[in-house]
Amino acid sequence: MKIATRTGAVLSAAALTFALAACSPSNEEEPESTETGTETSAEETEDAMMEAWRAGFQGLNADVTVNYDPIGSGGGRTQFTDGATSFAGSDALMDEEEYGLAVEACDGDSGAIHLPLYISPVAVIFNLDGIDSLNMDADTIAGVFNGEITSWDDEAIASQNEGVDLPSSAITIVHRADESGTTENFQDYLVKASSNWPADETSGDWQGAAGESGPGTSALVQIVQDNVGAIGYADASRAGELGTVALKVGEEYVPFSAEAAAAVVDASPLSTGANGENDLAFELDRTTTAAGAYPLVLVSYTIVCQQYDDETERALVTEFVKYVASADGQNQAASAAGSSPISSDLSARVTEILDGIAAG
Repeated sequence: MKIATRTGAVLSAAALTFALAACSPSNEEEPESTETGTETSAEETEDAMMEAWRAGFQGLNADVTVNYDPIGSGGGRTQFTDGATSFAGSDALMDEEEYGLAVEACDGDSGAIHLPLYISPVAVIFNLDGIDSLNMDADTIAGVFNGEITSWDDEAIASQNEGVDLPSSAITIVHRADESGTTENFQDYLVKASSNWPADETSGDWQGAAGESGPGTSALVQIVQDNVGAIGYADASRAGELGTVALKVGEEYVPFSAEAAAAVVDASPLSTGANGENDLAFELDRTTTAAGAYPLVLVSYTIVCQQYDDETERALVTEFVKYVASADGQNQAASAAGSSPISSDLSARVTEILDGIAAG
């Protein structure tokens, strides 16, 4: 049996095969099994996180071997709602249509729920000689990425960065070429926090001005690194030596940090479209003015059925996800990938929900 998670991994033992979702350089051959599918997360930065999780889980389950391959958030949700995987991972919430399809894919009629297990700030990254940080409000970021602001010394940027010697060179926009959870979260911030983004609804497909593009986080970051004057967006753990933007929140400019990202999630309400009280789908407050909060964050969810026909399948899904939600699992991810651990209260709630998932 193969069960998929957020990054596309496969856990195998003598009597079972268990598929995780993640990105990995591993190309190990999978053992023979009855396949129900695989799934992966959208973000390559989760390689390190999934390596940490699978190593930790294997340390507690010596008879389990883990291998994994990448797919992506959009593809993962599709595979899950098609009934091809036992659970999925996504950096964006299911929409109304996907909720409906999940009812058909899951056993019983209670459908699927989101469990938040990974919180990470998304950084606006840029490549300018001698400049490590810039301040920008949401309208300025939207103006850059919608093509209205075309040079680095534009007054909209210069007025927020007094004393910074900005070049007059052209801005090169870099965005994802593929459907992406990072793109969806970035554009969700611009739709809600700015007044000049060209789209009214968010999407995992790029809706801004044309520019350079690359498939996946690594390709996008590489393009920014290779081109002075370029600007893009990526999971903050991938910013490296590139310059980053501090976002205007209220009357201050807030740089990304794990603590600032976690503060936004804790302050955000659950989505009104959630599938009952066990569906922990957050409606992130992109317009917060709370001191020290960084509203451009990505929350990755594990999407699970509320009922499984097979008890072994249910047990494998819930035990792995419990480990990921545990203090050990969260600390492993924070150390390996720079994510922000979910709170102890949220961890306890996730475990309680998993204990209530039924079989048969």
